[in-house]
Amino acid sequence: MLRRAPAAIIPRMITQPTNSPVELADRAGDGFAITLNWDRDGDGSLWVSVFHEDTGETFVVDAPRDSALDVFYHPFSYSLAHAA
Repeated sequence: MLRRAPAAIIPRMITQPTNSPVELADRAGDGFAITLNWDRDGDGSLWVSVFHEDTGETFVVDAPRDSALDVFYHPFSYSLAHAA
């Protein structure tokens, strides 16, 4: 016996969350994929993600507003500075 759903049930629309980061720039080379990201809906922070395509390893470096592009182009230098 098939039952019909009550007529009062109205399907809800599914919306995308608005708090996902925005990718501002990306580049790839020598087995690395590098992205500059911005938390538009949160605190406005910027960071650079580095993904090594061969090993699957990833690391993230915070990117101050005044040097975000420099961090994007030289993430390894900034990761070493934060590790010391």
